[in-house]
Amino acid sequence: MTSDDDGQFSFANVAPGPFQLTITSMGFTTQASAGVLRPGENYTVPQIAMALATAVTEVRVVPTRTEVAEDQIKAQEKQRVLGVVPNFYVSYYHNAVPLNPRQKFELAWKTTVDPVSFGVTGAIAGIQQAQNDFSGYGQGAQGYGKRFGASYANFVASTYIGGAILPALLKQDPRYFYKGSGSKRSRMLYAIANSVICKGDNGHWQPNYSNILGSLAAGGISNLYYPADNREGAELTFENGLIGIGESAAVNLLQEFVIRKLTRNVPNQEPANP
Repeated sequence: MTSDDDGQFSFANVAPGPFQLTITSMGFTTQASAGVLRPGENYTVPQIAMALATAVTEVRVVPTRTEVAEDQIKAQEKQRVLGVVPNFYVSYYHNAVPLNPRQKFELAWKTTVDPVSFGVTGAIAGIQQAQNDFSGYGQGAQGYGKRFGASYANFVASTYIGGAILPALLKQDPRYFYKGSGSKRSRMLYAIANSVICKGDNGHWQPNYSNILGSLAAGGISNLYYPADNREGAELTFENGLIGIGESAAVNLLQEFVIRKLTRNVPNQEPANP
């Protein structure tokens, strides 16, 4: 139906009775009018004004992967065993967002400069001096200082090389992902396997080259500052690398079955089964 010259519409042969008139037009809100047409009546519908339709725009704001990873790091940096000892390199979010290179170095930095790390290093140096380990360093304050420096250098080298530099270059995640579900046997196998495998930044499991090469590199670097009588040859460096893998497996088992119960500020989330 088209309008006449005055812009009015006429509908002929409409059956008497109730009617519903609906007017629609692109860009305008739908208008409606109802009435009752009696037999033989000419019914004039009151003038209807078409209002512009209201534009509805939906905006969804979601954080970037980097922002999500940063929030997860902040949660990890609050994790401390018995509220004291740092437990930063464990993620209780099994599907945690991969870290970018800057965040891997940030985590290594927070670990190496934590006051507890200095305290543990000092205790190790004290035990070494009491047992006269690395006798070439001598005794007294000077000997203690050398042992402290060497112990801290080992810690920094292994943390940065195995936890930041190589993971950034090889695109691997340096964290242990807590499993927390399944049978004890499956959790034990998972923890032991994580000493030689890790998650890549692509989310797939792969050989943990970062941890293995990091242990070997840190052992090799230690030859620069250990006394000549205590410097390790290549054979001993590889032997210590294998020992390091065994230590990682033992620590992972503790993480899986003991340390979580002792760690404060653990994220309140059910662990996912990988």
